[in-house]
Amino acid sequence: MQRRRLRPSSVAVLRSVLTCAIGTVSLVALLAVHVSPSSSPFPAAYTLPKRHEIGYGSRRSELAWMQEVAPPQLSKAPTALHQWDDTNKKASQESEKLWKPPSNHGGFVPCVKPTSSYSPPGESRGYLLVSTNGGLNQMRAGISDMVAIARIINATLVIPILDKSSFWQDSSNFSDVFDEDYFIHSLANDVKIVKKLPKEFAAATKSVKYFKSWSMIEYYRNQISQLWDDHKVIRAAKSDSRLANNNLPPDIQKLRCRAFYQALRFAPGIEELGKLLVERMRSYGPFIALHLRYEKDMLAFSGCTYGLSASEATELTTIRESIPYWKVKDIDPLQQRSKGYCPLTPKEVGIFLSALGYPSSTPIYIAAGGIYGGDSHMVDLQSRFPILMSKEKLASADELEPFRPYAAQMAALDYIVSVESDVFVSSYLGNMARAVEGHRRFLGHRRTITPDRMALVRLFDKIERGSIKEGKELSDMISDIHKRRQGSPRKRKGPISGTRGKERFRSEEAFYENPLPDCLCRLESDVSSSQRP
Repeated sequence: MQRRRLRPSSVAVLRSVLTCAIGTVSLVALLAVHVSPSSSPFPAAYTLPKRHEIGYGSRRSELAWMQEVAPPQLSKAPTALHQWDDTNKKASQESEKLWKPPSNHGGFVPCVKPTSSYSPPGESRGYLLVSTNGGLNQMRAGISDMVAIARIINATLVIPILDKSSFWQDSSNFSDVFDEDYFIHSLANDVKIVKKLPKEFAAATKSVKYFKSWSMIEYYRNQISQLWDDHKVIRAAKSDSRLANNNLPPDIQKLRCRAFYQALRFAPGIEELGKLLVERMRSYGPFIALHLRYEKDMLAFSGCTYGLSASEATELTTIRESIPYWKVKDIDPLQQRSKGYCPLTPKEVGIFLSALGYPSSTPIYIAAGGIYGGDSHMVDLQSRFPILMSKEKLASADELEPFRPYAAQMAALDYIVSVESDVFVSSYLGNMARAVEGHRRFLGHRRTITPDRMALVRLFDKIERGSIKEGKELSDMISDIHKRRQGSPRKRKGPISGTRGKERFRSEEAFYENPLPDCLCRLESDVSSSQRP
């Protein structure tokens, strides 16, 4: 049978019917489906954050990405959406509080320029040799003191000899750690500095002197200066804490700050890699630098063995008792811990940071040497904060190789990252923590959290006993304890009431830990610009 062919008029009718049907279906679909105003098929909030966007800068977008768009039949009323926006905004504000610097009441800024009565260095009466002692930051503080002492006694300072016999056995010379030429030239208007003792004085009789700790200016002018009558070379056998923290002439205090915070710049190679480490940490977002003082030397020195195995505790005790000036009689590790004399363990630091409100996505830079026990003691902190980085992880083996054999140079890298971090936290208030805190105060009171170890230990013990659990109650208590321990401006603390002699000076807050009021001034119209750096 032959098939009938449709007439042209029939084809036109059929096309019209199909067109109407398609239009009707489209109209129904438009009425039934919730249409996003975005021109893109996927809203921008659904873009996965990149590695360098994780953290404070992208917290708002992170929260938006976590939202789910409800199906049309479950969509909420405008008031509910408004409530969600308020919640989102509040969460963003809380996140910002974790990172921003504390309030700088009074607007303090550095003011370390000499006063109008300050004159260039006078005629040198002789040469001052300096043998430093301790780790990197103990040496830095000592060198800065010696710069001021050289000024007081009219001496030419010979570039100091770094400590090579301490626990770290570091063979670094001054120029390996610090920018020697910069140090000399930046202090040229304060003190005459030479790289070596002139040959004609090499065989001269030297007066080797242990300068008294925490001495006032009169001690150097009345006693030490008299040594020039019989000697042309004075050698300071130790450098740390040779000047009092307080009650020294303003120009001497300002000179100490210029030396410590400005003149002691690290060697170019250290500065270069240090800045590179900072950049690489910032690729993860704002970050915490954690000075985790859970190293073998610290634990052995303090006698702190809480959380360690019996064999580890025995090893540390053996180390402590083998070093005469570390040995302390009848150390009770539990008593040490209860008084807050022990560094927080990595696990305790994790609980502390979580309670303060830092999320698990927070990048943390571990500023430390080898953690005692390695991964076995880091597992709890790692489980809470997976983005744990260090110089060994951020730098390649080739980049780190020139510095690896030298403890002072490795510590200098940690120092640079710690000063530049968004937040600095120390598990123990040692020389490194004090130096970083003071430097961050000098640079604008950057957020620096100092744990109240004695109060925290009590709370941690309650967690162990099960009388308190992690959560809002614990967070509120820990946050309340640390409201005034965030690095906001305050005057340097004086001695503890009732203490005498060396203990009185020892109880004072260290000069380089807090340079206010000597080297920081209020930002007011009546503060002359000539007083600022």
